[in-house]
Amino acid sequence: MHEITLQLDVPATMRDGTILRANVFRPEGEGPFPVLLARHPYDKNLMETGQLDIRTLVRAGYIVVTQDSRGRFTSDGEWQPLLHEREDGYDTVEWAASLPGSNGRVGMFGPSYLGSTQWSAAIARPPHLATIVPATTFADPDNGLLFRGGAIEFGNNLFWGLFTALGQIPKAGLEADAMMRQLGTTFSELDALASRTYWQLPAGAPAALAATGQPDLGVTLALAEPATMEDIRVSSKYDDIDVPTLGFAGWYDLFLQGDIDNYVGLRARGRIARLVIGPWHHGSLSSPWNGGQVGEINFGLSAQTPGGQTVTDIEREWYDHWLKDMPATHAHEPGVLIFVMGTNQWRSEEDWPLARAKDTALYLNEDRTLTWSVPELDVAGSGFTYDPADPVITRGGSIQMASDFPAGPFDQRIVEARDDVLVFTTDPLEADLEITGRIRATIFASTDGPSTDWVVRVCEVDAAGVSRNITDGITRVHTESERVDEVDVDLWSTSIVIRAGHRLRVQVTSSNFPRWDRNLNTGEPVTEGTTIRVAQQRLYHDRKRPSRIILPIVPSGPENGMANREGL
Repeated sequence: MHEITLQLDVPATMRDGTILRANVFRPEGEGPFPVLLARHPYDKNLMETGQLDIRTLVRAGYIVVTQDSRGRFTSDGEWQPLLHEREDGYDTVEWAASLPGSNGRVGMFGPSYLGSTQWSAAIARPPHLATIVPATTFADPDNGLLFRGGAIEFGNNLFWGLFTALGQIPKAGLEADAMMRQLGTTFSELDALASRTYWQLPAGAPAALAATGQPDLGVTLALAEPATMEDIRVSSKYDDIDVPTLGFAGWYDLFLQGDIDNYVGLRARGRIARLVIGPWHHGSLSSPWNGGQVGEINFGLSAQTPGGQTVTDIEREWYDHWLKDMPATHAHEPGVLIFVMGTNQWRSEEDWPLARAKDTALYLNEDRTLTWSVPELDVAGSGFTYDPADPVITRGGSIQMASDFPAGPFDQRIVEARDDVLVFTTDPLEADLEITGRIRATIFASTDGPSTDWVVRVCEVDAAGVSRNITDGITRVHTESERVDEVDVDLWSTSIVIRAGHRLRVQVTSSNFPRWDRNLNTGEPVTEGTTIRVAQQRLYHDRKRPSRIILPIVPSGPENGMANREGL
């Protein structure tokens, strides 16, 4: 067990001469020691713990480095979210490998933006980067970070932009009085997100964020210059990544599918990769003291201890092999450890998607039922009115937004009582049903305008009649009035056992605000649109136009009945 010494604001010079600063936690002793590195824009002095217990790793013989991203807090340069992280990641890894007492091997760690900086560094391929452990981060900015199905990931982006602006305004060179006014205005907009700020139009250029003078996460740039998104995309760069990766994801995390896609993309190329997926939302992986509570469901204490280990234990075991040459175990082989909701047990799988899962269609019917057989009748379909001035309000889900909108599974009955939400439900299940994998919907739908959105949500209804969200998705369509379109909606992935006596439910509507920006039904660009148009929507569900959900059903069997006993 090593004692710890701390060095503050240690400078690292990037290739263009810009100086970034880091805190360096050192184990006392001669070493040499491997280095663990985290890079982020959230103030290195405030981000000393979280997904990984830094002190535990330093005492175990690791140098730990936390660095402010370019332009943030103590680091010099211009703050441009995500855009410099490949070059700065490469240069910082090589700098960290040369620190006094280093053994020349560098690993990286951290969730969310910290996970993104790891992928950026790995794509740049610095020679001394030995492994990465990214958590809850994205693969493609068009699928979960900035956009989803063509809609803006509005709730997270506006919240994140205002939040990060608070740390940047003091660096803007304003006079003291002007700085205090700007900070006060930004705090006011954050406080009023639910009641006022989220409702501002145009959604693609929110006035509250523009007033800060600081950049958003990237929506504005992506809308103006789409090609720049290639600089932050991971999903097109898997061929460039050759270091072993251990990933963490959450069934209710806003970047869930990105974590899964990154794993699948690397495994398809024969890379060493592992993935742990818990019932977590974006913050709960870093909060072991929540006791397994996510949304309205308590998944039990084991939800925070994958395979009986803490997240820090799992990461330390991973680093010990790749950075200290300790013997490899099953924990260093490719595979997935998933938390199966409903049974609330961890289970090891050799890979993802599960080969034994069978995509099975569940059909929407005129009488608002869900059945496993194709509808036999030709019917007019189900209609509703979508008014962007009165959208369906976000309730739970895979989100990170203002505190008024907590993430996770929540009672959906207030949503399902609305006239603009179509609800379809199965009979009570006769036996347990496991759904593990990626859920998709194909619906046949029309609108009377040039553009609209289609939102599909899958829920579980318990024996008491409480309907709680499992997963959802959105697709923005540009169409012709009254034309019937075949619309595919990606609901991302889950693993859950629906118990016998419970029911499956599907919601179809045209909004989930403020998670996703409102489609104003006019076809105007989101950076300009301020006029709201009420739309008449129709969903078709007959034998010629069979709207359906595709569920990855896992057959019951002994391989599903055994919880993992060995951890990773």
